[in-house]
Amino acid sequence: MQHTEWIQAAPGVWKTTIGSPEGLTPLTCMNRKPKTEAMTEMPDVSLPLDWEEIAFTGLKAGGSLLSFPLDQSEELYGAGLQFMRMNQRGRTRYLRVNSDPRQDTGETHAPVPFLVSGRGYGVLVDTARAVTLYCGSTLRQRESAASEARDRNTDRGWKATPVSDRLEIRLPPEGAAVYLFAGPGMMDAVRRYNLFCGGGVLPPRWGLGFWHRVPTLYRDEEVEREAMEFRARDIPCDVIGLEPGWHSASYPVTYEWDAGRFPDPAGFVSRMRQAGFRLNLWEHPYVSPRSGLYGWLKALSGDYSVWGGLAPDYTLENARELYAAQHEREHVSLGISGYKLDECDGSELTRNSWMFPAHAAFPSGHDGEQMRQLYGLLLQDMTSGIFRRNNRRTYGLARASNAGASPLPYVLYSDLYDHRQFVRALCNASFCGLLWSPEVRRTEGTEDWVRRMQTVCFSPLAMLNAWGDGVKPWSDPEAEATIRHYIRLRMRLLPYLYTVFAEYEAKGIPPFPAMPLVLDEEKRTKKSAASAAGEKTDGAAANDGSPKGSSRAFGVLDTSEGAYGTQLRREWDDQFCIGRDLLVAPMFAGETGRDVLLPEGVWYEAETGVRREGGRVIRAECPLERLPLFVREGAVIPMMPALDHVPEGDIPVELIHFGSAPGESLLYDDDGETFDYERTGGCWRKVTVAKAADGSFSGTVESGGQGCRYRITGWRFGQTCLPPESTEPAI
Repeated sequence: MQHTEWIQAAPGVWKTTIGSPEGLTPLTCMNRKPKTEAMTEMPDVSLPLDWEEIAFTGLKAGGSLLSFPLDQSEELYGAGLQFMRMNQRGRTRYLRVNSDPRQDTGETHAPVPFLVSGRGYGVLVDTARAVTLYCGSTLRQRESAASEARDRNTDRGWKATPVSDRLEIRLPPEGAAVYLFAGPGMMDAVRRYNLFCGGGVLPPRWGLGFWHRVPTLYRDEEVEREAMEFRARDIPCDVIGLEPGWHSASYPVTYEWDAGRFPDPAGFVSRMRQAGFRLNLWEHPYVSPRSGLYGWLKALSGDYSVWGGLAPDYTLENARELYAAQHEREHVSLGISGYKLDECDGSELTRNSWMFPAHAAFPSGHDGEQMRQLYGLLLQDMTSGIFRRNNRRTYGLARASNAGASPLPYVLYSDLYDHRQFVRALCNASFCGLLWSPEVRRTEGTEDWVRRMQTVCFSPLAMLNAWGDGVKPWSDPEAEATIRHYIRLRMRLLPYLYTVFAEYEAKGIPPFPAMPLVLDEEKRTKKSAASAAGEKTDGAAANDGSPKGSSRAFGVLDTSEGAYGTQLRREWDDQFCIGRDLLVAPMFAGETGRDVLLPEGVWYEAETGVRREGGRVIRAECPLERLPLFVREGAVIPMMPALDHVPEGDIPVELIHFGSAPGESLLYDDDGETFDYERTGGCWRKVTVAKAADGSFSGTVESGGQGCRYRITGWRFGQTCLPPESTEPAI
């Protein structure tokens, strides 16, 4: 084995180049500047690794193998949008863009070759090739290997996957650039990765409202009628999505309005906008012979067709310019707010198979494997660039992505997963600079319908997709009141959500962090505070009456025992946080209650006011009309009225303080529409709650300077639950 030479690429980031990498990679095609100033403000630390233990080996079959040491109990998270498990330790991951994986192989819509270790560092392979990660799933033949040999016939300790002490990454034959991201904790490593890629995305404020996609062949008057039904039923909605039928032809697509269904696109878009609705257009990359773009793009496309249409080479500037000019002229100039970028992933894993092959040739000289790995990134970058040139923010959906995606205003989606997989993917997205929406379509019954809608209302993009079956929030009369309540609650929490995303953009903090990130950061902060005070630090123990080694113990996130063969310990991949002060524990059909792992401190059930001690697993019993939602003591949650849609003027905001402890938080604001915040810095305000000796509270809000649209209407101190809509605000 040979040792690698590393150079510092940014604060807390090191790079090595192995072989002669190809110029086209996720990071080079994104071409974003790292947010070095924000990275400089993070702790100046070294890697928790011995540089001499990082090695690479040339392979006889071509390419090379990069390897890192693994501790016995070291967890590995990431590898992109994974649906089957959260801790990847003990698994082999083949990271190819593919739709709807049914087996736990690693193929997925967004196979990001980035892993974050429980030791507190991250590793990224920047390549447009499919990478294979051996996450402690291989055992080299050497003296120590013999100690792993067991007799399966008689030894109950036999493991299908022996404990390996190396993480191995098979690099493409030409090589690759590899980056290491320091901690000191997992959250820090993830933040550095996001900031190195250009920071997180700050959506337009309206993008965090509720979305509804109408049936595919709706005409303009049908779209307007369905949109106004939201208003009539007091259900907030900001975005209406048009599915394939808006095209004059689709599969492949024209990108041109169907004159029969939409005879006056400009008038239609204007009327919808006046009613408070933004419009999002569905499309995919494959250009129909009936499109006006077809003749222009034919010589700029690959030598294989998809559905009889062109697969343009969007690494070529001419192809990008043609696409952008047409979209600008026929969509964006009319007021269209964004796109849903479908089927840029391909599929061989279901009963259907479609996509150009890996051996396809493109005019740029790139092949089908490279183009497939990057197609989702290229489409997101092109479309978002149109809006940026118009100083308008957008927010949309994409079916494929890769490394470097954190600054892109797109949320990954698909409808072919069960509810638990939806939630697991939402958790896993937080490790790799991705966002995921567990979009809802028609479900199997009232219970599944309500539970899925509750989850989607607490996700990065809350959407109901009625393209095929026409389902609406009011389709099930038995559930309509509950669905309305949670859509309205999302609207009320929008100032909090917007601040969480602003911290993602500025500081790289994942807006929907999985529990390993939350608890690792908490443990490290607690240890640092105790060390500064000269105290001894012990691991957190179960204090809920569970045996110390049981599955209900607080230490359940040490999943190393379950990483090999049978999973023995719960991964807690079915709950997540929003920012630092809200915790969501989705319920699934058939459940009347569930276990919830609460971080340290006091938490309140947001809709009942029940006080819960953290640092343990608690049992939450919830009827169908309620979701387990928890608020941290000391939190100050900004809330607005449940308006029909995000307004263009000032927004009244009430500040809700929780519990008996003082606290502080940040409140971010800007115009919610443009990129002016990049020049002005936006409007950051520190919100502080102090407690006097007599137990009374007082609150202060820093002046935010120019650009603030939030009008603070009052405070509520010492709350234990979110105030119902019917109560008058306390001034």
